[in-house]
Parts: sequence; structure tokens; C-alpha cells
Amino acid sequence: MAEVEGFFVVSLLLSCLASTSYGVTFSSLQKTLVVSASHQQGKVLKGGEDNITITWSYNNSFPAGTDSAYKTVKVKLCYAPISQQDRAWRKTVDNLEKDKTCQHNIVSRPYTPSNNKFTWSVERDVPTATYFIRAYAYNSADEEVAFGQNTDAHKTSNLFQVEAISGRHASLDITSVCFSVFAVVSLFGFFFLEKRKAKSSQQK
Repeated sequence: MAEVEGFFVVSLLLSCLASTSYGVTFSSLQKTLVVSASHQQGKVLKGGEDNITITWSYNNSFPAGTDSAYKTVKVKLCYAPISQQDRAWRKTVDNLEKDKTCQHNIVSRPYTPSNNKFTWSVERDVPTATYFIRAYAYNSADEEVAFGQNTDAHKTSNLFQVEAISGRHASLDITSVCFSVFAVVSLFGFFFLEKRKAKSSQQK
């Protein structure tokens, strides 16, 4: 009898651990948020220079009260499929704890159903890639309960490109070139003067 009870307890613990370790799945979320991102079509956005204005709101076509558990909205920058190919560190996984699609946080705000707007300056350290915007709604336990994105389900529309910058400025490059040229000219000048000195000493 004790063995049966022990087996039952172990099985219960294992099932609880399995359920909690798996976490929330993206496929279980409802797309109840409407998200848009204003950016110039076809323009490559540059880190440290360009901005994106993002808006989000609750989709009123859902029944009243659907958003009753929403406490926070977190907006994220996400890799498009074209920038995930052959890059396991950006892989999309249904388990959101393991998902690598949206690695860059943009803003976190308390949930309100409408009039949400944020202008984000593209950060310098954002890698060169093709992106879209996604917003997650979280409950009081900080668990994802809904989402919205500015692209379609296949993540092919309204995408935009970001070009990372190296952190070096053109003025620094010009200065380094000038110093290099100056060093070379100085070196040749030194050898020329030394040669003249040696020559004049021999003539004396």
C-alpha cells in the first residue's frame, strides 16, 4: 500500500513539474491586440538614427471582458523568417520560454485598451536583419495571455530592415587616416634629414 501511495505521489509531482516547465505556448494565445508600426516602406532603418512609431489597442470584435486579466503590455522587436534561416539562436519555438523570435524589448506599459502609442529610437546594438513588431499582453502572474503584431500570420507583410552601425564615426576614421599619413611623412622627413646630416659630415 505504501509503495502504491509513493508511486502516486511521485507521478503527481512529475506531472506538475512537466506542466509548469513547459510554460505558455504561442499557439494557445488569442490575437486580441491590434498593432501597427509606422515606418517608411522600403527604407532601411539605421541604428542610432531612425525611429519607429508603434500603436496598439484592444480588438473590440472580441467579447466584452476578454481582456479582464490583462495587466501589462510588452512590445518587442522580432526577427522575420528571412532573418531566422540557418540561425538557431533566432529560432521560433511554440513554447514561449524557449522562443527566440522576439529578443529585443521596446517598451512595457500598464494595459489600457486604447490610445497606446510609443516612438522608439532604433538602438545602436540592434543586429542587421529584417523585423516586425509584436505586443504581448500579460496577466498578474506575468504570463503571456494574448498578443498582436503588425504583420500577418506568415510574417511576410509590413516588415522592415534595420542596419546596424559599427559604432565608429566618419570623423574618427578621417582623423586616424590623417595621423597615419602624418606619421609616414614624418618618418620619411626624419630619414631625409639624417641622410643630409651624414652627407654634410662626410664632406667636412
